[in-house]
Amino acid sequence: MRQFSNILTKNTTPAERYHLDGAAHLSVKGAGWSEPRKKRTILKPIHFDLAPGRILGVVGPNGAGKSTLLRLLYRYYKPTVGAVKIDGVDIWSVPARINAQTVAAVLQEQPTDFALTVREIVALGRTPYREGFGGGAGARDRDIVQGALDQVGLAPFANRQLGTLSGGERQRVMVARALSQEPRLLILDEPTNHLDIRHQLEVLALIRELPITVVTSLHDLNMAASVCDNVLMLQSGAPLSFGTPKTVLTERTVSKVFQVTAREERLATSNTKYLTFHL
Repeated sequence: MRQFSNILTKNTTPAERYHLDGAAHLSVKGAGWSEPRKKRTILKPIHFDLAPGRILGVVGPNGAGKSTLLRLLYRYYKPTVGAVKIDGVDIWSVPARINAQTVAAVLQEQPTDFALTVREIVALGRTPYREGFGGGAGARDRDIVQGALDQVGLAPFANRQLGTLSGGERQRVMVARALSQEPRLLILDEPTNHLDIRHQLEVLALIRELPITVVTSLHDLNMAASVCDNVLMLQSGAPLSFGTPKTVLTERTVSKVFQVTAREERLATSNTKYLTFHL
């Protein structure tokens, strides 16, 4: 994997900034999204800045707008208002190929071509670096793919067909594919879904160790508190609170948003805060 230095110069063009090493500085400037035909607002304008190398957890009940926000960040949806910027550059002002060298996404939807091998799936992450989205893989590409496989513990599965793997193993394949893009910003949509406890912990440990900026949606609020530097709480398509886990994931806020009684307790062995939920 490349080394991260996070160096910007005044003379770099928008496209050139996307090639610089380092974790991305993500700025969401009043970005929102409405359905093009029905004109129904799905996500109201959101403002926040995420410093390079920080991990942001996006939380909220079903239908709060988490997936819509992530789609804005990885350029699946174009904001109908506002903008999403990386290092001050609107992500829609650069070619899609350049953006794909900077932003990678791990989605809940997985490939349906189960005949491909794990290595072939992970190698798809190198596509934005190949001339004209074609061409063969070079030695550096192969090294990066192997490094991504090693990083998520999938090297022994490299030649297995995707269809022979469990749901959790396929999820790790998707993480490896994203890492092979060498992103500066990684977007994860419920990355621990379908994973058993051990692999959940491994994915969380990997997220914490990555020298890049990470945005992830999470249903587990205690997990968000343990892994994220910042938390964004959404409710009914609108931002409710942004800040540290301590300031956002309070008993009062969680109870109001999720319509439960949330209680803050302390785990006896580690003396860490843990939220419990009651009807």
